[in-house]
Parts: sequence; C-alpha cells; structure tokens
Amino acid sequence: MTIDEFSEGDSFLHRLDPRVKITITAVFSLVVALEQSIFAAAAAVMLPTAVFIAARAPLWEMLKRLAAVNGFILFLWFFLPFTHPGEVLASFGPVSATRDGLMLALLLTFKSNAIVLAVITFLGTSSVFSLMSALSSMGLPDKLTHLFFFCYRYVHVVHEEYHRLVTAMKVRSFRPRTNVHTYRSYAYLVGMLLVRSFERAGRIASAMKCRGFKGKFYLLHQPAMKGSDYLAAASGAALSVLLLVL
Repeated sequence: MTIDEFSEGDSFLHRLDPRVKITITAVFSLVVALEQSIFAAAAAVMLPTAVFIAARAPLWEMLKRLAAVNGFILFLWFFLPFTHPGEVLASFGPVSATRDGLMLALLLTFKSNAIVLAVITFLGTSSVFSLMSALSSMGLPDKLTHLFFFCYRYVHVVHEEYHRLVTAMKVRSFRPRTNVHTYRSYAYLVGMLLVRSFERAGRIASAMKCRGFKGKFYLLHQPAMKGSDYLAAASGAALSVLLLVL
C-alpha cells in the first residue's frame, strides 16, 4: 500500500486542480471539526463517500485504511460512555454508561471518519508532487514544501534501512525480551538509524548542489484553473455552508 495508490485514474476528481482539492479539504475539515450535530456529522461522512464512489477509486483500499483509523477510535467507545457525565443508561457494578458519553463517542466517530474520507478522496487522488507544487503556488514557504516532499521521497528509504538493521540484529541471534539488554539494543537501533539517515541526508544535499540546486524547485508547467475547477470549488463551499446550517 503506497501513498499514491489512489492518484491513478482519469475521473473528474483526478482531473481537478490540486489547489482546489487542498482548499476544499481544508474548509470541509474545519467545518466538520467544529460541528456539534450528530445528524450533520453523519451527513458529512456521506458527502466524501459519494464523491469517492463516483470517482471509481478502489473502495476496498479505502475500507482498509478506515479500518486502521477506527481501530484507534474504538478506544473512545471503551472510555467515553463510562467517564463522561450525563443521563445513566446502564450500570455495571460501580461503573455506569451515560447517554451523553455514547452520543459524544458517536459524534467523534462520525467527525473523524468524515475528515479522513475527505483527505483520502480529495488529496489522495492527486500525486504527492502535484500537491507539493500546488502548496508552493498557494504561498507555502519553500522550506516547508521541500520538507514535505523529501519526507515523502525518503520515508521508504529509511524504512528499508530499518529492516536491514533489524535483519542484522536477528542474524546475530538477537531475540527481543523484557530485559535491559533488549531495551539497550533497541536504543542502539534507533540511534544507528538516525546516524545513517543524517549521513544519507548529507550525501543527498551534496548531490543536489552538484546539480545546481539553489533552494527552489522550478516547475516546467503551471496548471491553469478551468471551469470545472471553479464549479467544484463553488460546490464545496456550498456543501460546507449546508453543513453549518444543519
């Protein structure tokens, strides 16, 4: 599973200008985060879901990512109903489940899923490089743009380096246990990973300077806004206003 998995396609959503997608996602996420109505939060889940299905994106991959997110949200259902004050629905010995706690857990579940769906639907259907270019054209400082791009570009390299170090530890008969030796070994692993990442970053910086890099990526083609982009932006604004009204 890769970050660019949803960016392959030729639907209307894939053809939208990345700047429009970023704006829609930011406004939609802000509106949903401030929402206090369960009905409106449930409607907010349906909106990006409908757009995602209309774009013919891989639904099964979306469900797998939502399952990972809801694995963390599940912990809210174990604690909020029993810790939030309100009308008692059921008692289990000294512990009581409240209606307000259940409603709060349900509201947070809807809001979290709506925001994750919006991010995957709009931002996931564009390549990372196009998103970085869009952020740069929208006024984001070049240093932040470069930071995001290099994190994406080399996170796989660091992950492979981590697996090489873990394999080397296993070859030397390392078996993790709950003792001081295991904790010290993992500390050495993290330290060595940081050292090798720092050394690789220095080599990459030197290679880029040899190729004439002076702190800025120059785009060969700057996309222009089309009529469909303005229509999508207006639709996103209208739906956000509708959620506020609800």
